[in-house]
Amino acid sequence: MESWDAIVAGGGVAGLTAARELAVRGLRTLVLEAGDHLGGPVTGHDVAGLRLDAGAESFATRGDAVADLADELGLGDALTAPSGLGSWVYLPDGRACTLPRAGVLGIPARPWARDVVRTLGLAGTLRACLDRVLPRRVGTGRAVTIGGLVRARMGARVLERLVAPVVSGVHAASADRLDVESVAPGLLAGLARHGSLGAAVAAQRSQAPAGAAVAGIVGGMHRLTEELVADLEQRGAELRTGTEVTGLSRAPGTSGWRVTAGGRVLTASAVVVAVPSRPALSLLRGALPDAELSDAVPDPGADVVLATLVVDAPGLDDAPRGTGVLVAEGATDVRAKAMTHGTAKWPWLTERAHAAGRENGSRFGWHVLRLSYGRGGGSSAAAVAADDDTLTGWALADASRLLGVPLHATHLVGFARRRWSDSLPQHAPEQRALVSSVRAVVETTPGLAVCGAWIAGTGLTSVVSDARRVGRDLARERTATHPTA
Repeated sequence: MESWDAIVAGGGVAGLTAARELAVRGLRTLVLEAGDHLGGPVTGHDVAGLRLDAGAESFATRGDAVADLADELGLGDALTAPSGLGSWVYLPDGRACTLPRAGVLGIPARPWARDVVRTLGLAGTLRACLDRVLPRRVGTGRAVTIGGLVRARMGARVLERLVAPVVSGVHAASADRLDVESVAPGLLAGLARHGSLGAAVAAQRSQAPAGAAVAGIVGGMHRLTEELVADLEQRGAELRTGTEVTGLSRAPGTSGWRVTAGGRVLTASAVVVAVPSRPALSLLRGALPDAELSDAVPDPGADVVLATLVVDAPGLDDAPRGTGVLVAEGATDVRAKAMTHGTAKWPWLTERAHAAGRENGSRFGWHVLRLSYGRGGGSSAAAVAADDDTLTGWALADASRLLGVPLHATHLVGFARRRWSDSLPQHAPEQRALVSSVRAVVETTPGLAVCGAWIAGTGLTSVVSDARRVGRDLARERTATHPTA
């Protein structure tokens, strides 16, 4: 029977990050991943000879967790900010407007700012300004969603035209389903302190680091996974793909654990559960049958289909809609929920795509567009079922409308699709009770830890920060209980 100091179930970024913290501290560590690749949605693929991100392409710059990890992995000099061009929103009436730069999840700090007024109109702006005089308690209470808060404080138009498109693009969910504290921590406390939602947003923005709200890595975020894997292998860790963990239990007569994976039984004194919510809860309930875990059923989120286009279209050289466009839910003439103009957003990608295009006979160079399909509530089913030719046609038509530049099959140089499931867990109000119960049980169970987006929050910043803490704490605990290891 194989025996390890630590076993990590799940080889996404959370699992790899926790495993690295264990390996750094000298623990013989094994990572088991059910899928065929490591890194989860932080991975890459080749499109028309370009190496591009197939999932996450940036991270929020609040906190230093991702930047610190990248620096430790030798990627510090590769961290880069986006171009600085703004994002746009496509409205149900077919208009495209700029999104406010001073905001949080689309909530404007200054509703009377010129770019906000253009999007909201006079009536929407006047309603939004009521936020300044409403009592602080309005919109707050138990189980507050981001949609309910914004609707009560600033009105339906702010929600529909600004917040809902951003939330849908980031979380693939309705704003009325997402818990404020989970997706915008500190916002309610800011409202209570400063007296209005706009003031709370302004305070959060003022505390953020100078520069862009997001950052990336030259060459793509997938490099983070590649360097994590290389670092783990250099430290003697073993990483196995195609190996699903199906069982977890106490090892008889010891304080360690038995892990069933790939038809084999392994043992370890420490285990990290870093798989999505439903398999994680199945493992935890099997391992801790007497624990008081909430019986809530987590929502793993909608399937998301990403369609990447490489096009030879000089009409895009001037970045007609900035770094990309988010789509308001009422817009019925566009199937996508969001589009990123990669070569307008990332200078390094502009340089590489334009060079590749010229090497292949293009006069001006290529552009990279990525469209996202799937909002939740079954809306992604059509994109999941569509064949490549159909999805390519949808993506070209949607990009044409969103950018205001005609794009046809003759412009197409390369196409790729990627489907992601369980990658954007829904942080509904009821999930907070589930997460609290899991943390309370696991943190009092020696040798056991849990991490991942479903428990830490969506986004690499939350996931990496939590996984590093989990790995460090578990390594410290294991060293204390096994001093001769």
